Amino acid sequence: MLEDNPADRELLERELRRGGVKYVSRCVETEPDFIRELAEFRPDLVISDFSLPTFDGLSALRLCRERAPQTPFIFVSGTIGEETAVDALKQGATDYLLKGHIMRLCQAVTRAVHEAKEREERTRLETQLIQAQKMEAIGQLAGGVAHDFNNLLTAILGFADIALKRVGSKDPLTDDLGQIRNAGQRASELTRQLLAFSRKQIIAPRVVDLNTVVHGMEKLLRRVIGEDIDLITVLNPHLGRVKADVGQLEQVIMNLAVNARDAMPQGGKITIESADADLDEAYARSHVAVKPGPYVMLAVSDTGCGMDKATLARLFEPFFTTKDKGKGTGLGLSTVYGIVKQSNGNIWVYSEPGQGSTFKIYLPRVEEPLAAPRPGDVRKSAAGGSEVILVVEDDEMVRNLARVVLRQVGYAVLEAGNGDEALRLCEKHPGRIHLLLTDVIMPQMGGRELARRLKQLRPDLRIVFFSGYTSNAIVHHGILESGLAFLQKPFTLDALTQKVRAVLDGTEGGGA
Repeated sequence: MLEDNPADRELLERELRRGGVKYVSRCVETEPDFIRELAEFRPDLVISDFSLPTFDGLSALRLCRERAPQTPFIFVSGTIGEETAVDALKQGATDYLLKGHIMRLCQAVTRAVHEAKEREERTRLETQLIQAQKMEAIGQLAGGVAHDFNNLLTAILGFADIALKRVGSKDPLTDDLGQIRNAGQRASELTRQLLAFSRKQIIAPRVVDLNTVVHGMEKLLRRVIGEDIDLITVLNPHLGRVKADVGQLEQVIMNLAVNARDAMPQGGKITIESADADLDEAYARSHVAVKPGPYVMLAVSDTGCGMDKATLARLFEPFFTTKDKGKGTGLGLSTVYGIVKQSNGNIWVYSEPGQGSTFKIYLPRVEEPLAAPRPGDVRKSAAGGSEVILVVEDDEMVRNLARVVLRQVGYAVLEAGNGDEALRLCEKHPGRIHLLLTDVIMPQMGGRELARRLKQLRPDLRIVFFSGYTSNAIVHHGILESGLAFLQKPFTLDALTQKVRAVLDGTEGGGA
């Protein structure tokens, strides 16, 4: 309330009480006091007289619009004329009342506060939507870059491995080639994180208990975060189950724990909590992309330095980091974001400067039984063979690498740069073709369509798909269709030969 007359102030308050309006108020008369209360009291509504001894209402309105632009502002005056009132509304006033018609005050206040809350909610949802659209666009860009870069890395790593095998351990070039290979592997890790962010990784989801995943990581987490940070777990013993890739869940927990550790250079506390949560329609309306329903929540909180709004707005962008140069790639949290989204979940962050941070992850709760423990690794197949393999890849470097590697271990290799060329080659080749090794994404004809058409010509053909990223041609939401064999670029020479041998031997799916 900006009012200098105690009787008028009492009149306003009496009318508000009569109308059942519940409020807490501060009353000021001067410009310095008004500026202070805008910052400290942060009112939901300003009620102002038009004329004051040392301050006028229009000046107050301008200050309010500068410092609290969303706060409704109502003039109540006995002197304001119609022309002046219209001018005040044009300058941003919400409403005006004459003191002789004060009975309209409660209605005006209630409407002004309600409309302000609606505007605030609409603005917040628009901000969330813009952020989601921005992240989606960045993800598309990151996925495309990672796909193209993975072709280069496949050739770099593959030919580095071939050269290392040829020169031997005593050759002076061995160290140099090893450095090339190490740099390629580091670049491969970056592209893998970009693919995780853009949700273009293949995942192997199964029904798991999040508490079990957290318990399994506790010893490792304590070593990683250091002795000056306390790790506390508060896990619901009756927690529901989720369907997700365990390896990716472990990566999420590790990345969040490392991020929390880095926010507490002087030590502190990390708390990991789990709980069942039911997100209702009201929650979904106020959080873009959230579907109402049963969820399992995993929260990771720290007592660190916290984040301001500008940092929170960019937190999950790839390569955005607040850490010193050389202390982070800016991909840890973007990887978390991509994994959670690919698992049909949602992630929300609560943080203020100096107050620590809390990351809350919500994954859909399922009623399916827990998956059986995975069996130990089976014996790997022999790497070589004498079968005929058709390699179809539009990138010449990757195609050359596959040809060289497969021929070195005994296979006969046919090659084509696109689907049409591969079809013509198959029609003309007189003998049997045992296996098709094809890229997923190619101009004119993709790998899945090529495999379907070749199966019509050669029903006994086995198939291995490979790609720098996945697409809906062979996966659904990043999950590989049953019976298909897939090799992620960049791959090692051993991974290529082992995959080919396993599919040829029938120990791994190779259908189309």
